[in-house]
Amino acid sequence: MKESQLKGLGLSAGAILVTGHTGFKGTWLTLLLEELGAQVIGFSLEPLEESLFTALGRKGKIIEEFGDIRDYEKIEHFIFKNKPSYIIHMAAQPLVLKSYDDPLYTFEVNVMGTANILNIAFAEKSVRSVVVTTTDKVYKNTGNDLLFSEHDPLEGKDPYSASKVGAESVITAWQHLGNFNDSPRVVAVRSGNVIGGGDYSPNRLFPDLVRAYFSEKELIIRNPYSTRPWQHVLDPLYGYLMVLGQSKDKKISKSFNFGPSEKSLSVEHVIKIAEQVCKDKIKLVLDDENILIKERPLKEAKNLDLNSSRARNEIGWTPFWKQEDAVRDTIRWWQNVLEFGMSPNQACQLDLQAFLARKK
Repeated sequence: MKESQLKGLGLSAGAILVTGHTGFKGTWLTLLLEELGAQVIGFSLEPLEESLFTALGRKGKIIEEFGDIRDYEKIEHFIFKNKPSYIIHMAAQPLVLKSYDDPLYTFEVNVMGTANILNIAFAEKSVRSVVVTTTDKVYKNTGNDLLFSEHDPLEGKDPYSASKVGAESVITAWQHLGNFNDSPRVVAVRSGNVIGGGDYSPNRLFPDLVRAYFSEKELIIRNPYSTRPWQHVLDPLYGYLMVLGQSKDKKISKSFNFGPSEKSLSVEHVIKIAEQVCKDKIKLVLDDENILIKERPLKEAKNLDLNSSRARNEIGWTPFWKQEDAVRDTIRWWQNVLEFGMSPNQACQLDLQAFLARKK
């Protein structure tokens, strides 16, 4: 059954390399691939002590190497040694606020790290396809509240989004290089704000909500009226695999959005859903007077919304979770683990099984 699910995605035998496999999305992707019966290998920084990867005891479960994506020789040796058939490149500096603190590091990792992976992939004959994840924040945001489509212009203002636009330029360059020889197909994928159980990242809404809930400390919410395309992490990850399996098709596009079917929800709306699930146990203060913004005046986009019609029409992708359900299930994951004694592995399996049952 598992082998048939992989073939159904268009994926043949051979290892799938996940860069950034110790991160939140990387850990969930590894679990998903294992559940589908794929051979997974990973290259990433050492896992953080407070992370889903560590909570699941994932170290040593797959062939893996820990290193910096900027270390060309190390990642080259790992790829040449293990000869993956596919690569999903997710290793990145993913935090907007951190990018203000260390913009140079953000550019080195997100731009040159991507160039390293693609250059090595083009030199290794085993590699058939490469999917590179960027972000919904690569689009030029004029504040007109329109849904961003793949043909819209790209522009980044903060260091994080600008570095991801730089990564998109790298992708375009290697896509062009691939026109002149039998090289791996390269596709860019852009998803919305992914949520789900086990995200411990600082300065992200859901990890901060969980910390506030279980510490009973007050949480000030910045930008309560901003909107984001919230989606459960498994939805875009499955889309990445669909792209990976079909990417050798010459007719397939070179970039795809993955976002919810409905209009983006505001932070305030998401908070209200979380409060309902937690029975109003979260002590929240909306930053109506922009206290946090005044203390640290960093620019973030007010509204983001993605048009995912290309993914629906070209590869048949549709999200499993609606945004409100994704919010509820994310909070319930944490309740199951921290209140009801369920192991993180069991909680992840609940989501995986519900998701894959719909995909069969």
